[in-house]
Amino acid sequence: MKKALLTYSSFILLFLYIPLVILALYSFNDSRINAAWKGFTLHWYVDLFQNEAVIDALLNSLLIALVTTAAATVLGTLCALGLHTYKQRTRTILSGFMYVPILVPDILMGLSMLLVFSQLHWELGKFTLIIAHITFSISFVVILLSARLASMGKTLQEAASDLGATPWQTFRYVTLPALLPGIISASLLTFTLSIDDFVISFFVSGPGSTTLPLYIYSMVKRGVTPEINALSTILVGMIVILMILSEKFQTKGTDGRKGQLPF
Repeated sequence: MKKALLTYSSFILLFLYIPLVILALYSFNDSRINAAWKGFTLHWYVDLFQNEAVIDALLNSLLIALVTTAAATVLGTLCALGLHTYKQRTRTILSGFMYVPILVPDILMGLSMLLVFSQLHWELGKFTLIIAHITFSISFVVILLSARLASMGKTLQEAASDLGATPWQTFRYVTLPALLPGIISASLLTFTLSIDDFVISFFVSGPGSTTLPLYIYSMVKRGVTPEINALSTILVGMIVILMILSEKFQTKGTDGRKGQLPF
């Protein structure tokens, strides 16, 4: 039974990752036709980074992702800490609402955000992209940090209070250090979600706010070329690295060091 499950899992992983490997492989193909391998080359990557439109799209994606990550992490952390103070039943009900932006299809989320911005008469651009990305990212931050807070319990905070710590000292020296790996993991996940988003960005972007996924989509409409393969490979590589780092920090616990509390 164990061997059968291992084989099944291996086939699933191959099914998921072989297309990405092929895409990356053909980004080094010395031919504009993906159907035939003509030799190894790096000139598609050189041409790619000499393309001003690609650089602009990359800078837009990085700017939007960085601002989104900073805002969503701060707001999500405060929300998770606030929810943690409620009783279990109330916390469960309020936390359930956090799953709505995750469960709602992206196309509906994008359309609803477009309608809101239209009613507010906001011009579509980087600002609306950032607002939309923050909106769907906060839920991921709250859910990740709420789970970490639940695993921590309240024993350490109560012990700190018994030792004479103020609420601010308890947060600074007890809660925050224990929560920090989760905060870093949530911020990396938020950055990944933002830089990878296409559907919601498609609805709320405007002139001068084209992101990398949107630029890839515009290129694909003219046909799949090695430049698209190269650009997609770079994007996939960035996402994989960020997800690995996010998982590393998510599973990282406290370092186990012991010492006198600084209060």
